[in-house]
Amino acid sequence: MSTATTSAPVLDRLGRWAAAEAAGDTRALRDLLTRDFAGIGPYGFVLDRGQWLDRFDSGDLVNEEFAVHDTGVRHLGQDVALVTGLLDQHAAYRGQAHPGRYRFTAILVPDGGAWRLTHVQLSPVPGR
Repeated sequence: MSTATTSAPVLDRLGRWAAAEAAGDTRALRDLLTRDFAGIGPYGFVLDRGQWLDRFDSGDLVNEEFAVHDTGVRHLGQDVALVTGLLDQHAAYRGQAHPGRYRFTAILVPDGGAWRLTHVQLSPVPGR
C-alpha cells in the first residue's frame, strides 16, 4: 500500500478537524478527538479534551479562519500517524483578536474504526 493511500484517511480526518474548529462545531470535535486528547496551545497552555471543547461551548473562542496546509504525514507503524504542517488562524478569544500562523504537530491513532486526534501542539511562526 502506498504512502498516499495510507495517508489519505489521516488527511481526511485532519481536514474534518480543521473544518470543525473553524465552525466551532463541538459535536463534530467530540467525534474527532480521542477521550484522552491533549492540546498544547500556541502560548504553552495544555488543555484536555473537555477544556478544548469548552472553549467553544462557553463562547470564549470564535474562529473566523482555521486553515491547515503544507501538511506531511509520517506513519509510525500502523497505529500512529504524525502530521505536521502550517495553520492559519484568525480567532477571537473573549473578544480579543488572536490571529496567527502556527506550525502544528498532530498525532492521530485508529480508535473505534476511524483515525482520531489524540494530541495537537501549536507553535507560533515568527513574524506573523
